[in-house]
Amino acid sequence: MINTLKNLFGLGPKVNYADLVKQGAVILDVRSPGEYKQGHIKGSINAPLNDLSRHIPKLKKDATIITCCASGMRSASAKSILKSNGFAQVHNGGGWSSLQNKI
Repeated sequence: MINTLKNLFGLGPKVNYADLVKQGAVILDVRSPGEYKQGHIKGSINAPLNDLSRHIPKLKKDATIITCCASGMRSASAKSILKSNGFAQVHNGGGWSSLQNKI
């Protein structure tokens, strides 16, 4: 249970987000369009959490995906949704501004 919670909230093994991005990872920002317009990671895709199911068909299941939001809560939910839809390589990047500093 503890490991499940750690992995869900991105507290598991350290992930090198810069390497993932260099290898072509997709950054999926699940904040609202208004939040996204106020600032985001260049090249990220805005797919609001409440609309995520509409974006799933546009994503490649074999792609590495890094989810982000404002604090890490919505991105954790997005990771769980993507995993349950057959995406294997999904990482919760947490808040977009701290993720930006890691890439």
